Amino acid sequence: MRTTSNPAFRNLPTTGGYANFNYGQGQAASPFGGASTAPPQTSRPMTIDDVVTKTAITLALAVVTGTLTYLVGPSAVALALPAAIVGLVISLVIMFTKKVRPALVIAYSAVEGVFLGGISYVFATWVGNSGIIMQAIAGTIGVFAAMLVVYKTGAVRVTPKLTKWIIGALAGVFVLMLVNLIASFFTAGGLGLREGGALGIGFSLLCIGIAAFSFLLDFDAADQAIRSGVDAKFAWYIAFGLMTTLVWLYLEILRLLSYFQRD
Repeated sequence: MRTTSNPAFRNLPTTGGYANFNYGQGQAASPFGGASTAPPQTSRPMTIDDVVTKTAITLALAVVTGTLTYLVGPSAVALALPAAIVGLVISLVIMFTKKVRPALVIAYSAVEGVFLGGISYVFATWVGNSGIIMQAIAGTIGVFAAMLVVYKTGAVRVTPKLTKWIIGALAGVFVLMLVNLIASFFTAGGLGLREGGALGIGFSLLCIGIAAFSFLLDFDAADQAIRSGVDAKFAWYIAFGLMTTLVWLYLEILRLLSYFQRD
């Protein structure tokens, strides 16, 4: 059984085999652990169309709420922190509940849109260039599409070794972020990881690279769930998981671009 770097997928069943985004007819693993058995079919098996549809819904909702938040102007800044806190709480509920709750995933997407709209306004004002937002969006879409092509073509195979490497790298950067935050309470700029310059740029590039490779694990987890024939409702979990990675990637690209556009 292969794991994933995305905690949002902790309740998704996984199984062995090679990934190709095609639904298989094999046995399925229980979403709550245990031996492989035929999944309970309360409706129908999940398909790639379910994944695409649910992901499109969550992204569209985030774009709408994010755009509306950005357009309210300076008030958007005050909305960013509350939205971030609410989004974190909702995400934890989704990750640690055993029952698929589409309403929570939809709520998470809407709240994250508000957060992204607010933080985008902050960066646009900071660098004095609203064009940075579209550049970050284009960059995020480009990285996502590129990694999907890499996954589909098999240019990079998702192996247990690669999975461990990505998880280790992910844990490492988050520890560095935490240490940098704590250090900033005592020294201006902390370790300098978020202050621009060669170190800040290098760290942002590292985070973008790890987020990009995390997509491979996300795609593989989704593919294994499809091949397992799990219930279609689990597509909401996949949409939520992809959303979390996309949000992180967008923020890292936005921050990187800001380093090159400060007045």
